[in-house]
Amino acid sequence: MTSSPPPEAPSAARRTVLAAALAVVGTAAASSAPVSALTAGGTTGAAAGPRASSGFVDNRFWTSYTDWRTGIRAGTRAVLSQRPALVIDTPAGRTDYTDPHTGTKGTWEYATWTSPEHIPTAPATEVIASWNAATPAGTWIAVELKGRYPDGSETPWYVMGRWAAGDGDIRRTSVDGQTDGRSSVWTDTLAVDDTASGLRLVSYRLRLTLHRRPGTRLTPAVWRVGAMASDVPDRFTVPASEPGVARELVVPRYSQNLHIGQYPEYDNGGEAWCSPTSSQMIVEYWGRRPTAEDLAWVDPAYADPQVCHAARSTFDHQYDGCGNWPFNAAYAATYDGLSAVVTRLRSLTDLETLVRAGVPAITSQSFRAEELTGAGYGTAGHLMTVIGFTEGGDVIANDPASPSNEAVRRVYRRREWENIWLRTKRYNATGKVVSGTGGVCYLYWPARPTTAQRRALAAVGVR
Repeated sequence: MTSSPPPEAPSAARRTVLAAALAVVGTAAASSAPVSALTAGGTTGAAAGPRASSGFVDNRFWTSYTDWRTGIRAGTRAVLSQRPALVIDTPAGRTDYTDPHTGTKGTWEYATWTSPEHIPTAPATEVIASWNAATPAGTWIAVELKGRYPDGSETPWYVMGRWAAGDGDIRRTSVDGQTDGRSSVWTDTLAVDDTASGLRLVSYRLRLTLHRRPGTRLTPAVWRVGAMASDVPDRFTVPASEPGVARELVVPRYSQNLHIGQYPEYDNGGEAWCSPTSSQMIVEYWGRRPTAEDLAWVDPAYADPQVCHAARSTFDHQYDGCGNWPFNAAYAATYDGLSAVVTRLRSLTDLETLVRAGVPAITSQSFRAEELTGAGYGTAGHLMTVIGFTEGGDVIANDPASPSNEAVRRVYRRREWENIWLRTKRYNATGKVVSGTGGVCYLYWPARPTTAQRRALAAVGVR
């Protein structure tokens, strides 16, 4: 997540805030064994010892007509089509919502769907929800998550996002201050507060609330909702992987730095737009683009107006930035026929599996300038688009923190890359131990993938 790649410095960015919270247990947690050595596919991972383990990652997404007919429905129904969806049938009631960012109070009809309880392959320290939906003007959705602890007690219903594709009805937002003293929501991530204690989440449920203007027949349509649960062991380094594929995908190149100073109301302008810039690259790789009507609000003097549009469309008004992970995935999925999730991968081998099938990925990493040769900067959190691998196994990335579109394509050393992306602990520029993202990435792909793409996604645990 987050954003600006210029020199590393103390930051209010939510990943830095999360790092500060975890620092309390940093030393003890670094020496604790992981709960599980399961891999994303649910099979036992070969590891030299607990700290060499890649941990486990479990993905569960509800997408099919059968999925939408499970769980508990109150005023919603499943629609059978090429892309099955959950929509409002007969509203369950009305509710008032006062937008905290505009002060506007409105009354909305609503309907809900609550998923069955999902038990991950092993107990989790973090859960990140993501969703794909359409929200016509006059509609919006809320996504909530409730976890269960080993003693059978449950978390509250945590709000993981109040979301709409546009910003005419509500302001898209996360919710701060959500905690029960054992777990907390950090913008888009539900995390156990003290992982060294051994406390974990053993299961979770999701709840969707679909809203519309009273007296209308409008409805959101939700095609996918789910979550990635994980328990990645604390580690400053990861085992080296062997190169497996040499291929480069032809992905559009956009520089966030071309937009510095533009629309500062959205995360201070382009300097911090690494996430939406990366998202836009892959949206266009799959042949989708915003319409002229979508871009009509952008100053015609600005180059690449679609990047401005992506920034506005991913902006989280509470986090005050464009780096909310699920909001980026949800933005990508507003384009016809695209699916998108937030997940974790285990290794560069997983990335190679995707690239071999023609699926690029957006990865989140943080590093000091000297840790990534050729970057020329350090960052507390930055998104890049992995588009391929060289014959020697080095990573080919479209790095939006570049002075021009032409300079976006970079080749980074394999060994350096896998450490800065997969580690969960690192030393920042002041020598303080802070968190790393542990392999977080966004995956966007066609809703009707090829057989090779479907197999590659399944191989990394996404269906």
